[in-house]
Amino acid sequence: MSSSQDHYIGIDVGTGSARACLIDSTGEIKALASENIQLWEPKSYGGLHYEQSTTDIWKCICVCVKKIVAEAQVDPTRIKGIGIDATCSLAVFTHDTDEPVPVTSPDFANDGNDRNVVLWLDHRAKAETDKINSTKHNLLRYVGGTMSLEMEMPKVLWLKNNMPPELFDRCKFYDLADALTHMATGNETRSFCSTVCKQGYVPVGVDGSVKGWQEDFYHAIGLGDLVKDEFKRIGGVDRVNGSYLSAGELVGGLSEKAAGELGLPPGIAIGSGVIDAYAGWIGTVGAKVKLSRDHLDETVAPNDVSQAFTRLAAVAGTSTCHLAMSKDAVFVPGVWGPYRDVLLPGFWMAEGGQSATGQLLKHMLESHAAYQETSAEAESAGKNIYDFLNDHLRDLVTKTNVPSISYLGRHLFFYGDLWGNRSPIADSDMRGAIVGLGPDKSKDSLATLYYATMEFIALQTRQIVETMNTSGHSISSIFMSGSQCQNEILMDLIATACDMPVLVPRYVNAAVVHGAAMLGAKAASAKADGSTEPLWDIMDRMSKPGKVVWSRGAQAEKKLLDAKYEVFLDQCKTQQAYRRKIDEAIRGSSLDVDQVSN
Repeated sequence: MSSSQDHYIGIDVGTGSARACLIDSTGEIKALASENIQLWEPKSYGGLHYEQSTTDIWKCICVCVKKIVAEAQVDPTRIKGIGIDATCSLAVFTHDTDEPVPVTSPDFANDGNDRNVVLWLDHRAKAETDKINSTKHNLLRYVGGTMSLEMEMPKVLWLKNNMPPELFDRCKFYDLADALTHMATGNETRSFCSTVCKQGYVPVGVDGSVKGWQEDFYHAIGLGDLVKDEFKRIGGVDRVNGSYLSAGELVGGLSEKAAGELGLPPGIAIGSGVIDAYAGWIGTVGAKVKLSRDHLDETVAPNDVSQAFTRLAAVAGTSTCHLAMSKDAVFVPGVWGPYRDVLLPGFWMAEGGQSATGQLLKHMLESHAAYQETSAEAESAGKNIYDFLNDHLRDLVTKTNVPSISYLGRHLFFYGDLWGNRSPIADSDMRGAIVGLGPDKSKDSLATLYYATMEFIALQTRQIVETMNTSGHSISSIFMSGSQCQNEILMDLIATACDMPVLVPRYVNAAVVHGAAMLGAKAASAKADGSTEPLWDIMDRMSKPGKVVWSRGAQAEKKLLDAKYEVFLDQCKTQQAYRRKIDEAIRGSSLDVDQVSN
């Protein structure tokens, strides 16, 4: 066994995998492991249903934790804290026996896989979301003006509308991160991050909130069942029959049962969990930075928390979340929040986002006629498809003697909200559009479409940042994390389109799980009175410098992207206008589905 230092474990549950990392007291990652988790996508529901299992997820977590402890050869008694993040998915258990409740319709029978998680990506609750938003309840101000069908309450309402009543009456509901801290400790403590960001909880004292949960709202949407027993089935009322904590505050000690499954000693401090994107914020924006042309200088001081107000954390994986902190509440149309207390007590967070970025890139490549052939070439070359296409784009510039990669796609205009728009339009009916599509089915065509997809991601990032700054934020840099950080062309595009530096973390593919481990360090710092070390101080101490990607200074390049941005905005507005025109044309006719169904 090595090292007498204290160590901490971070657990990150993403859409496709569970990960764990072990860090020492300086924040250095000593070991990292990943395990794929199962995803069920019932085909009979047309791609709207996505389900997972907390049983499967927990098994994968256990595998990862055992691997990192063995790899690092750390004495398990030196592991003092565990932090957890997860996707904002709905996990369902029985309140009487604490067993997983299947969420698969029509019979909701257990097929042996305990499919009790409605994934964030699941879009089954469209009608329920519309009903919730039609109430125009005041709490909707704190989720960007409208509740998204990716949030938890529309999913809970869908379950009520579709489950046998006697089964629904036995259900209790968690955001996934809170479900995992429950599985680790046995405690029913909930996190402000999960409840405020995704469940409509308004912290006590905000806008007259008394209990956090708004009784009239739940009665209005048809979920009065949840009001009974002081909201016990969704966590209760803070300091009455429930407990709510900011990020990393001590939930409790690792239970005997969970410790045995993880191969760790019982009693290790478990920190209040966060949504995975928020762990990306924790793992990146606390770095001591001084922008230079070479690197981020970690010697800069002081690194005051106010610096976070200028730093947008963009957590880019299957989707992308854009997180910004502010001292006061900032209301941004189409951007979720403002959320108080979710990370640092007393401060506010705003969350923009793109419903699909990594998933969008994957879909656009796989649906192209040249994908299979190009994928085989990439595999033969020992490269992933993205690196291979990036190299091919660079080769095309040389081969065609053009000034830049952007010039290759100058007349291809791609709008990519295939899964709807999360921010700042907040329109789940948005879809994709291409102008300039030709008959070419070659690898060159695939590469150009791939570039256009990255260009869309960059331009939409600019739209989100500009909307946030116009509303009162002061964002001047972007701190990236997630798998897309490794894509040099995409990082360059975002920096140039937004005209601000993009900062890539040292742990380019592990910033999120690194942030989760910092939650473990915070939990481990708990004193007898329950107080813990400020999270920002831990981030300041444990964050590592990365590198900076600068906006390209060439006037012609920026002018081209500015023109593309104008087209992008026009495509966005025009699509909505087209839909309204068609809806008006069929309203009241035999083609009006709503009219016929009534």
